[in-house]
Parts: sequence; C-alpha cells; structure tokens
Amino acid sequence: MATKTVQLLLIENVDNLGIVGDVVSVKLGYARNYLLPRELATTPSEEKLASLAAKRAEAEKTQATLFESRRGMIAKMEGLALTLARSCNNVGHLYGSVTQQDVADALGAAGFTVKAREVRLPFTIKRIDDFDILVKFSSDLEATIRLHVEPDRTIEEDDREEMEFDNEGELIVRSPGEKKKAKEAEAAQRAAEAGTQSEGEQVSEEAEAVSDDA
Repeated sequence: MATKTVQLLLIENVDNLGIVGDVVSVKLGYARNYLLPRELATTPSEEKLASLAAKRAEAEKTQATLFESRRGMIAKMEGLALTLARSCNNVGHLYGSVTQQDVADALGAAGFTVKAREVRLPFTIKRIDDFDILVKFSSDLEATIRLHVEPDRTIEEDDREEMEFDNEGELIVRSPGEKKKAKEAEAAQRAAEAGTQSEGEQVSEEAEAVSDDA
C-alpha cells in the first residue's frame, strides 16, 4: 500500500527538509502531526510564495554563511583526534556506552559546534579502543575524526590481551574451556607457520648448496 504524501510550503526553516519558501512533499502523518501544528508549513499558493520572498532571501543568505563556516570547520576537523576517558571493567568493557552526544560535547570543547545527530557512530561503542567517527553536515560536508576511548584507570596488560570483539563491537565472552581451545588453536597455528618457515629455509639452503657444487 502506497504511503500518502502531501505538498506543503515551508514558512520556517526545517532541518533536513528545507528552508522557508520551499515547496516540499512529505508524508501525510508528518504534515498533520508535526509541520502543521507547529506552524512550520502551510498549503502552497502563489500569494503565499510571494509574501515569503523577503524571508526566503534572508534564509538563503544565512544558509550560505553557514555553509562557508561549516566548510572551514570541516577542513580543520579532518583527522582530528579526540580522547574520552570512561569507566570500564578489567577487560575494557565500558559501563555504559559512548553516545553521539558524548562525541558532540567533546567536539564542542575542542571548539567545533556540532549537533549530536551530525555525529555518525559506526556502531554502539562499548569498549576501550580507537574508532573512526564520521561527522556529517551534508552530503558534501563531512570529515572523519579519530576517537580514542581510554580507561579512567590502569588496566593490567594481561587482562587487556584477553579481550575479543565481534564485528559490531560487542565483547565476546568465552568460558574457560573455550578460552583454552582458542589458545591451543592459536599455538598450533603458530607452530604450523614456524614449520612452514623452517621448510622454506631448508629448501633455500639446499638450493644454495647445489649452486655451489655446480
């Protein structure tokens, strides 16, 4: 079943939708429940469009200034490194998570005005590690920053080495038996690699000996 839409004239700027004077097509529910009750939009007409001409011109000027400001900010932000200290257990699993608002606040402290929704987390951050975070104002205004999530206390290295995470950043909790099997498999793999390397060295030495005899 097709979703019903309606065309409206924006009489105020609406984030992620348009600026005053734009005629937009939106879902009927969004129009009824949000835009119309808040007097952000109305039914379009030539008269209403004409009456909003001056307000639209001012909005376009403001948008152009904002675009230039953000472009300069993006240039400075690209490659920026931020550090957040968080409480965690002995294997680096956070008590809670790092949110978009946390990153936006850290950027604000560094002198960059960014809204939480403009921070794009790759997944829920629940562990001590380094992460690439996308800050996106629009399709042509984005930067990638490096986020270092560090423990707020010293963690023993032996504990840190035991940490394993899946592709979504979730901590993999293994039973003692599973840990033992994983270590045995790792040891077997190292032994196999060492054996392969030794065989390669032996073949190389034999080849050199044949060459010397010739």
